[in-house]
Amino acid sequence: MRTPPRSLMAAAAVPLALTAAAAVLKAGRWQLYADWHRIHLTPVAHRSCPDCRGAGGWWADGPFPEMEACGCWSERRELRIRLLPVPATPDETPF
Repeated sequence: MRTPPRSLMAAAAVPLALTAAAAVLKAGRWQLYADWHRIHLTPVAHRSCPDCRGAGGWWADGPFPEMEACGCWSERRELRIRLLPVPATPDETPF
């Protein structure tokens, strides 16, 4: 049985689309997480940032040091796309 040319073209287009998407995400400095329930895009720190030098922030001095986020990534929005609903967890423990 011969495979129709359309399905072969679609099968060849998927790896190309994934490669292109990975290049766009890397160039735009995004990190991708995907599962059955969501697609989550988070910004990544710029390696050439003069303030944090790609570390994403710095430690503030004081008696209780905290990490302060750099504006090169912290001022950008996170993007979430819901795909399937998350199953409800029961209120009671099973045992």
